[in-house]
Amino acid sequence: MRQKKGFVSARPERMLPLHTTHSPNFLGLSQNTGLWENSNYGKGVIIGVLDTGITPEHPSFSDEGMPPPPARWKGKCQLRVRGSCNNKLIGARYYFGKSPIDVDGHGTHTAGTAAGNFVGGAALFGNANGTAAGIAPHAHVAIYQVCQPEGCPESAIAAAMDAAIDDGVDVLSMSLGGGFAPYPNDVIAIGAYRAMQRGIVVSCSAGNEGPDSETLTNQAPWIMTVGASTTDRKILVTASLGNGEKIHGETAKGFHSIKKKKLVHPRSNLTGTTYCDTDFGIDDVRGKIVMCDGGGAKSRTEKAEAVKSAGGAAIILVNDELAGDTTMVGVYPLPAIQIGYTDGLKIQAYLNSTSKPKATIAFKGTVLGDNRAPVVAPFSSRGPNIASPGILKPDIIGPGFNILAAWPNSIFPNTTFYMISGTSMSCPHLSGVAALLKSAHPDWSPAVIKSAIMTTADFTNRAGNPIENDKMQPAELFAIGSGHVNPTRANDPGLVYDISPDDYIPYLCGMNFTDKEVSIIVQRNVDCSEVNSIIDSQLNYPSFSIILGSTPQSYTRTVTNVGKANSSFDVEIVSPDGVVVRVEPERLWFWESGQKLSYNVTFTRSAADGATKKNSEGFIKWSSADHSVRSPISVVFV
Repeated sequence: MRQKKGFVSARPERMLPLHTTHSPNFLGLSQNTGLWENSNYGKGVIIGVLDTGITPEHPSFSDEGMPPPPARWKGKCQLRVRGSCNNKLIGARYYFGKSPIDVDGHGTHTAGTAAGNFVGGAALFGNANGTAAGIAPHAHVAIYQVCQPEGCPESAIAAAMDAAIDDGVDVLSMSLGGGFAPYPNDVIAIGAYRAMQRGIVVSCSAGNEGPDSETLTNQAPWIMTVGASTTDRKILVTASLGNGEKIHGETAKGFHSIKKKKLVHPRSNLTGTTYCDTDFGIDDVRGKIVMCDGGGAKSRTEKAEAVKSAGGAAIILVNDELAGDTTMVGVYPLPAIQIGYTDGLKIQAYLNSTSKPKATIAFKGTVLGDNRAPVVAPFSSRGPNIASPGILKPDIIGPGFNILAAWPNSIFPNTTFYMISGTSMSCPHLSGVAALLKSAHPDWSPAVIKSAIMTTADFTNRAGNPIENDKMQPAELFAIGSGHVNPTRANDPGLVYDISPDDYIPYLCGMNFTDKEVSIIVQRNVDCSEVNSIIDSQLNYPSFSIILGSTPQSYTRTVTNVGKANSSFDVEIVSPDGVVVRVEPERLWFWESGQKLSYNVTFTRSAADGATKKNSEGFIKWSSADHSVRSPISVVFV
């Protein structure tokens, strides 16, 4: 192959894994006002979705109210039924299978989340009722089928990314990834660079390997890496214990209340565990409420089926410690409630306190207004960034937990909307936000759009407290990045951090890649000896990730005014514990819109504070009369 014209490189192929009625409202998007109105709901923007395919007949992909695709569109419709593509679903290609039809549901769900049209009367078993809509409901969708349930081959991903770029998409939404790989060996990073060169925003899921650290995928700085969080909606179930304590959890499917029954927590004779995954030991579960701990060899659904087969009246499914206290909805064959790990300990304490434990379970239905939202999802992959420690990842978090969106009814009969969770769900939320911003600001570069999203993000929850993790403790920056997306504020960020394609070349040379490896990424010949290399922390990124020893470090950032002329911004510094942060100058005065100004930041380790810490966090915030531009600071001490 090396002898063939056009050969660049070759290596073994990897198979990469796949990683709503309320979430638009949760993000502050409302009809006929705000960003939806300002962006015309994303009209004229094309979102390319790489996934398992599409269900073209789904009402989310109706083209009612949609204009024809832009004249630049060059894509194809490889669906075999004439008329399957329309002014909403403008393209469908397949690269790993026999057609673009979705046999898994994942692609239909992500495409509907990003850009599904308005569909009234959407619900899941009568719950979470409302009008379903994607984040950019009038954007066009092009689907590129690259995955089957067993995974997504790199060759299919690479071919689809090339096609999407040439077809003319504006945003690429990719809810897939394969863990850490150096950029020259990462087909997504290479394809995303080419897309970014063409002005395309690339939004990718961060991965579902949390809450462990260093589990991120899609870490390149030209990719928007998206973690997952909850919304304020719950499909509520309440278990009332015999001691009067009430335990709240969730389920997907309603049921008649379970009156007072004996509560059991069976322990297996075979393994001694309480997972309900082998046997129920000496307990007769017939007619009883059965508590099953998280873990073991069986899924929650399989445990529920086993309890039902044994005659159980209801099941309480408890999260393991790793899953924490966020509760995921599920469909079960008997009345069920999933509860958090801490609540499981409360029930265990009650069981230990009495010889005759009793409980009732009542289904409450859809409840809005959880003021602890958003909470970081337990599965959402965490930093730090292995590939480039000086780039803070994830960039942003967005709704990815119990998300209701389009679903093929061929998989679940009579179910056209379904609720699933993952960073696969948060990624298309951010893809939709990027499409809205692209429609409202067609001259903004991918880096500017990402900067606008990052510097305006929320870092507090609905109660005004710091965003929490699944253990209900303040979340680290390695979990939330710049915070939770706020689309309305992103539409008017004030200042932005722009990065041109060529700005990444000094960064790549500074990572000590060979000339050939850098050339593979940027797809032209590069001689790093002729490039003024920079370390990764020096890239003009909207956040700071600093590896700090005893030597002070200084960095320069350049911001562009996209707000009013004749405006000044003053800096506020919240230094990480153990660090002195100095910014010069302390005020930036912009005479005109579009003007660029630079500032310097120096990080110095202090002698007394934070001496025993491994890492510390703070932020820099530039504020004017109308804007607040926030950049988080993550410091790892060495």
